Amino acid sequence: MNKALFLDRDGVVNVDRGHVYLKERFEFTEGIFDRCRKYADDGYIIIIITNQAGIAKGLYSEVDFSRLTEWMIEQFSKEGITIAKVYHCPHHPDIDGFCSCRKPEPGMILQAIEDFDLDIKECMLIGDMETDLEAGRRAGIPESNLMLFTPQSP
Repeated sequence: MNKALFLDRDGVVNVDRGHVYLKERFEFTEGIFDRCRKYADDGYIIIIITNQAGIAKGLYSEVDFSRLTEWMIEQFSKEGITIAKVYHCPHHPDIDGFCSCRKPEPGMILQAIEDFDLDIKECMLIGDMETDLEAGRRAGIPESNLMLFTPQSP
């Protein structure tokens, strides 16, 4: 079985500017490449899980999100870091109703467990909101492996 580092995107991977979907507005958080490199060197698969309600709200499209995601993965690759997969929830409860993938629900993490044969007890999660940590709890990540990231000022 494998172990993974789960990262929230907005606020952990990049500075949260609200509904970021253009690379011109995307700014990596300080130290993110070094942090990911350390975990990768320790045998963790790097997986990003992100709520993207801007899709449901019509602020940007799945294609816009995919373009930015491909660019972001390329930037990690240039730093020698492989992002195994980016899972996203395009829903918003006021528009789509309940879904099992929007954090704090654990759907994205549960899908990754299946896709990558993960040992959830060995996985780590870094998020900047309590909903990120709650998704980890609901998926079975031990409390000691959940970390609240305090974003740096831009």
